[in-house]
Amino acid sequence: MVSKRRPIHPVGQTMNFRGSTAGEGRGETKGTRPTTAPTSIREVLTMMVLYVCKKAIFYDTNLKVALYLGSLFLISLIGDFMPYPRTYFARSDNLFNQYFVKIGWFWTLILTTPFTLITSFILCCGDVKRMIKHHIVRIGIATVFWYVWTKLFFVFESSYGRCTDKRFDTKPTCLKAGFLWNGFDISGHAFILIYSSLVLIEEARPIVNWESIKEHLRNEEHNRATMDSAAARNPLSNLKDDELARLSYLYTRYTPLIRLLFVAMTVLQLLWDVMLVSTMLYFHKMIEKVLGGIFAILTWFFTYRFWYTSPTILPDSVGKGLFNYQVVKSRPDPIPMRRNNSVIINPATGKPMPRFMGMPLNTGRQMDGAATSNGLNPEPGPNRF
Repeated sequence: MVSKRRPIHPVGQTMNFRGSTAGEGRGETKGTRPTTAPTSIREVLTMMVLYVCKKAIFYDTNLKVALYLGSLFLISLIGDFMPYPRTYFARSDNLFNQYFVKIGWFWTLILTTPFTLITSFILCCGDVKRMIKHHIVRIGIATVFWYVWTKLFFVFESSYGRCTDKRFDTKPTCLKAGFLWNGFDISGHAFILIYSSLVLIEEARPIVNWESIKEHLRNEEHNRATMDSAAARNPLSNLKDDELARLSYLYTRYTPLIRLLFVAMTVLQLLWDVMLVSTMLYFHKMIEKVLGGIFAILTWFFTYRFWYTSPTILPDSVGKGLFNYQVVKSRPDPIPMRRNNSVIINPATGKPMPRFMGMPLNTGRQMDGAATSNGLNPEPGPNRF
């Protein structure tokens, strides 16, 4: 009688291989890197919106500045000689002009100030004094430049203009009496729209690679928990334990608000561009708009491209803190592909000589020519004919 086959594995074990026991485990998990948590649909949609906003607001700034100046000159010049068709934006009392452009710096500060405050607070790991000294000062400097330039524009127009009625010699009294004041009015609209757009673009730059901080935090916390000294260098390695803990807390808590503010800043910057086109089409003369744009661009260039980039002068540049998370890895130079020519020049005759698989391919006639040109006689041999 055939007996039933004895199972290989103990009762209750269904594996086709021998399972490891508690004592036979790996025991060492020191080299295992933490993995990224699964991404939800909401997070994917958020990343898509942020990607579109980054593409819109971080368009090549140098090219955008050139487009600003070129458009101010060309579109305004055409409008001076050939007035454009009137639209709703041609009215000075339109909704966007009344409630946005005329108080444009207010809207810029409403979004830029909290965004800069929160991002710099996180980058400084909760150090309030460093945040104010190295970052918030930029907003104050931009506000001072805005105030000084707009006041100078008004003083210049009032000092070198005249009323249509000679009885009034000041702009306020002339306008109050219902007359027109003729003067050289440097476009404050062109200045504030361009300057606000450039400030928004520069102050929004901390959002670039912002998501990488999450990965750096995860890796650095793992390195410190396992005391893995052989791990790769992390941008957060120089932080103290309390600074790392504050960074982790602040980043997790305020990142959703930072994203929301960034989207709002992008929308506002696009609105400023639309209103700038409206100003080009319907308001001020060409030279007045060009001068307003030049003052805005020069102020932006002096502060964000010259002053703030200097390592010895405060405040710091945008995105600089106790760690650097915006390091751009340089791509290695491409290895030049050298073509292996199938034809080389014979040094003896100066004529092309073919080769095959890197070896010269000599015919009998070429060999005879080479020997003759070298002054050597070929060895005697039987006549081949």
